[in-house]
Amino acid sequence: MPSFDLIILDCDGVLIDSEVISARVLLGHLASFGVMADMHDFRTRFLGRSWPKVAAEVRSASGVTLPDDFEAAYRRTLLEAFEHELHAMPGVTEVLAQLAVPACVATSSSPPRARRSLELTGLLDRFAPHVFTASEVEHGKPAPDLFLHAARVMGAEPARCLVIEDSMPGMAAGQAAGMQVWHFTGGSHLAGGSVGHGGLAHRSFDNWTQFFDMEPGLRASARAS
Repeated sequence: MPSFDLIILDCDGVLIDSEVISARVLLGHLASFGVMADMHDFRTRFLGRSWPKVAAEVRSASGVTLPDDFEAAYRRTLLEAFEHELHAMPGVTEVLAQLAVPACVATSSSPPRARRSLELTGLLDRFAPHVFTASEVEHGKPAPDLFLHAARVMGAEPARCLVIEDSMPGMAAGQAAGMQVWHFTGGSHLAGGSVGHGGLAHRSFDNWTQFFDMEPGLRASARAS
């Protein structure tokens, strides 16, 4: 029998190789307001956080309060870039097609961004309507609220859930929810940077082709046999 009853996947940086695009667009928009940040800042200060937390971090670190329309302008530019550049993580489609247990998405992205991202990469039909966003809970990652909400809706006990995340806040949220956490490090945004998980993950992997090697029981064919 599989070790888990539900797999909860982050979207950006796990299912889709979007974070490197997000970093470029966000850092460019921040620079136009005099906030200078680099890829290291993106990985350590912004990655995996909801927009309110990102804006608060910018205000705390730089003293700059971003205008009310900053988020909308940033997201508009980002979605335009996604239309031409976004793709699914290599190998993830094949893994999803062979899973022996249900899977859902739990993301800090806004609902429109999450839906369009999955649509562009051909993954929306695989998950809809089970795409959960931080807008549905009071506290986003690193609080456990979003993962607990997803498990509750999907009818799974937290201890029987596997969370796959690329960010420290996401891994912290999964651990706080009492779930097993795997750290995916195969996104382009982590290339050349620190990919440690700070003890927040039970396992790490950088390629979706490794997934069933780590847990063979999660493959549908293994369960059938």
